[in-house]
Amino acid sequence: MTTSKKILPIIIISQFCCTSLWFASNGIMTDLIKSFNLEEMALSYLTSSVQFGFIIGTLSFALFTIADRFAPSKVFFFCAILGAFFNARLIFENQTFLTLIGMRFLTGFFLAGIYPIGMKIATDYFDKGLGKSLGYLVGALVLGTALPHLLKDILQGFSWKTIIITISVLAVFGGLLMLLFVPNGPYRKASKKLDITLCFSIFKNNNFRKAAFGYFGHMWELYAFWTFVPIILKIYTNLHPNSSINIALTSFFIIAIGSLSCVLSGYLSEKIGAEKIAFLALLLSCICCLISPLMFLIENQHIFITYLLFWGMVVIADSPLFSTLVAQSIEAKNKGTALTIVNCIGFAITIVSIEIISNLNNTTTINYTYLILAIGPVLGLITFSDKIRKQKI
Repeated sequence: MTTSKKILPIIIISQFCCTSLWFASNGIMTDLIKSFNLEEMALSYLTSSVQFGFIIGTLSFALFTIADRFAPSKVFFFCAILGAFFNARLIFENQTFLTLIGMRFLTGFFLAGIYPIGMKIATDYFDKGLGKSLGYLVGALVLGTALPHLLKDILQGFSWKTIIITISVLAVFGGLLMLLFVPNGPYRKASKKLDITLCFSIFKNNNFRKAAFGYFGHMWELYAFWTFVPIILKIYTNLHPNSSINIALTSFFIIAIGSLSCVLSGYLSEKIGAEKIAFLALLLSCICCLISPLMFLIENQHIFITYLLFWGMVVIADSPLFSTLVAQSIEAKNKGTALTIVNCIGFAITIVSIEIISNLNNTTTINYTYLILAIGPVLGLITFSDKIRKQKI
């Protein structure tokens, strides 16, 4: 049987390839707006439609305990193929705003069989060192999320359709890798029956509930930040006309650097504890939100970009740790459903924060808009603090 050490790189590559579907439209948003005569508000709606599709997908997967009743690698493969198909549909001519929304919704729906299922597969292979393993896995998600921005910069001489096709091909490749080389893990315990009450009853578990609420606070901030990184950079260049920032490439690095912090936080969690590192990362990202109005005033673009790079690191560093704490608080046969329902609620929260930021960008002083992102981390820190006090942080 293939060893866990050999399996982890395959899971990481598969996750990276398939999660590139997530922000495929964000990397080419200006091209979509021009090609299909969309309004500027299309960015938030297209992003939110992916999130909404993911929410409905994860809710469906959780209610029917798909991840715990069926071979997760096969679920991952079929969802990768279907996600790639609906992503590729963006290149068709005569699209309307509604058809684009529909394609992004369906892509998000099948991402529900990729991201949480990938974490479920990792928990089936790793009992000890789960935080470190999920650090690599979420790091792959981060790189996949950032990839469309890099492709936008690299493929400047090509049609935006080339970027979409490239991402779909990568997703198919990632799905095939998982299907062919990742069998059921040694720690997998399949659920024997359908239990649609499970995704509600698990919240009675106190340790699960505290980890989940910390994750929800983190999610309020994360995807809104990722969505608006190019907008934040554009706002800064408008405020400081002498600045010269390659928005696509800089956006890639600001998001992608989070992959390093995920890996680092995973290693630190093995030595210091997942609770303490998650709390610290959430606190630091909260501070980044709170000082954002002041940072827009800084004339030196290098300081501003360094600040965003740091924010890009701490905004995601706690994600694999909260997922680790969720997985460790639930018995093995229910881990897939637990991870999926937490993802479902977390991503539902992202829609609210994305839409609020989008509307505030058009109605209020821009320098203060991103203070709203601090709400999630503050609430997450409050609900998670009791668990931390027990760890004597």
